[in-house]
Amino acid sequence: MNSSVAAGKVRHLLNLSDLGPGGLRLVLDHARARKQARRGLPQGAPDGDAPLSGHVLASLFEKPSTRTRISFEIAMRQLGGSALTLAAGDLQLGRGETIEDTARVMSGFVDAVMIRANRHSDVETLAACASIPVLNGLTDQSHPCQIVADLMTVEEHAGRKVDGMVWAWVGDGNNVLNSIIEAAGLLGFTVRAACPVGHDPDEGFVASARTRGALIDIVRSPEEAAADADVIVTDTWISMGQSDNKERRKAFQSYQVNPMLMTLAKPHALFLHCLPAHRGEEVTDSVIDGPQSVVWDEAANRVHAQKALLLWALGHLA
Repeated sequence: MNSSVAAGKVRHLLNLSDLGPGGLRLVLDHARARKQARRGLPQGAPDGDAPLSGHVLASLFEKPSTRTRISFEIAMRQLGGSALTLAAGDLQLGRGETIEDTARVMSGFVDAVMIRANRHSDVETLAACASIPVLNGLTDQSHPCQIVADLMTVEEHAGRKVDGMVWAWVGDGNNVLNSIIEAAGLLGFTVRAACPVGHDPDEGFVASARTRGALIDIVRSPEEAAADADVIVTDTWISMGQSDNKERRKAFQSYQVNPMLMTLAKPHALFLHCLPAHRGEEVTDSVIDGPQSVVWDEAANRVHAQKALLLWALGHLA
């Protein structure tokens, strides 16, 4: 166990920067090692060392979830622990109990909390008042757990580390892009993001990554972003909580990842999408089901990414 954790310093994962460059690399390498170590085991079988035996994770959801919910439950099972999945509306939060009080109560019941929230500020408040680790399962600002799985998937398929790569983003400058930009600053790769006017990523994430030496280009042309890229990434045009209106759809009409756009990238470029996908909108069937798509491995790797992040948060990774 890390000495600072043993001494009482709580490790929260609110953004990837909480890991730092060394921590992110440690998490990625450990996730890959754990995945390799359990080849051939059924999904419900615990890892041989069961490092979180007796530990309980509370997963709190304010938004719908498939991959985040399932991956955290399976991650805890494989690590030897257990998980409680809770809908915010079913708790006293839904009747006016404060986040601060909820944090203090949950700290007495479980060993860690994963929260998928509407507002990033609420996760910050939860972490500030909790005496146990809090992990961000998605907010309006960032999606760190997803990007760990993305990085892991790219390195598996490319056969090398991501430093020096060019990642092209096509679409909305949303929470997923913010975390990709943050990862670029930590690990040293380039991001070229094609976003419509008025839909750029968070300026703070961009500035921080550039300060760390990463090349972050915000462009308007998907073709410019995709040119000679190693990875092409997209997400839905309309995220959870955003209004679905004609103006927004019009702004994104030319921001589709299709076979023609993929030909502009490197011949063996990989396609990523955090899912769920709106086929025929941000991506065509021929791309997401095509040979360059790694979205299904990307989704499956969420389990291994969560396992490494949980072990880091609970002090099992130095």
